[in-house]
Amino acid sequence: MVLVQIAVAGVNFMDIGVRQGMAWNEMPNPKILGVEGAGRVLAVGKGVDGFDIGQRVAWVYAPGSYAEKIAIPATSLVPIPDGIDDKTAASVMMQGLTASHFATDFYSIQPGDIALVHAAAGGLGLLLTQIIKLRGGQ
Repeated sequence: MVLVQIAVAGVNFMDIGVRQGMAWNEMPNPKILGVEGAGRVLAVGKGVDGFDIGQRVAWVYAPGSYAEKIAIPATSLVPIPDGIDDKTAASVMMQGLTASHFATDFYSIQPGDIALVHAAAGGLGLLLTQIIKLRGGQ
């Protein structure tokens, strides 16, 4: 586990579902919402390699990401490159992984493919459109 000081939490549609009682029903109230964010490593647990105190990291699906600090499995963390700010890193994790899965795992976009993306103006749709274009689709 890695202890992280949260700088920014991503806000997702999933958080609304939790508030409305559509998810995390097995967790007692009060719940700390949020599943993605960005911050700095405060402490690293035994056997954890690849992360250093003070390092900037981002994550997806770590329940409780609206807190000030969070203990996260190291396998859920990714380092944030210097050229990416915390707000961008925190906001792209869930939508970015979903868009990547849509364009590579569910159907692997090939050069020349034509893809219809409903609601391409939202976070997921915008990223999906960019990945489709990067892979040679239209």
